[in-house]
Amino acid sequence: MQMTAVKTDDATAVAAVEPREFLNTLVWIKADGSSTAGTQSLIEILAPAGWETPWHNHLTHDEYFYILEGEVTAQVGDARVSLKPGDFAFGPRGVPHGYRVSKSGPARLLMITGDRDFAEFVREMSVPASGDSLPEPSEPDFERVVAAAAQHGMEILGPMPD
Repeated sequence: MQMTAVKTDDATAVAAVEPREFLNTLVWIKADGSSTAGTQSLIEILAPAGWETPWHNHLTHDEYFYILEGEVTAQVGDARVSLKPGDFAFGPRGVPHGYRVSKSGPARLLMITGDRDFAEFVREMSVPASGDSLPEPSEPDFERVVAAAAQHGMEILGPMPD
């Protein structure tokens, strides 16, 4: 097996990042295209009880969910699974998926994608947070979400299936 070493001057450390308000959640963009040579997105998300993603599909990248705190129900295609801290789920490109935070929430999780698109979508659809508390719930501009998603390799299919 061949291994490649990273020289110290080639490595980059990611400094602490400020929270952003994103669709009624708090997010921290931990890694984006500029810090990963355009190859990854890593977003930490704090979502309130009962919050859910839209039912969506990634056209250009796979998505990985890793649960840090709380419980979520993830659905990928027809498969549905309950996830607790330390659990992992995979949403492959081309397969509709989403997740819902349990009613006992909140939940904290990591979202990882194999390209820069997701971090750019989150940045475009978010604003700097006023603190470390979850924002007051508000109705997102659904047409804007759909348009931004399309620009970043995703399609919004509607609400999560029950």
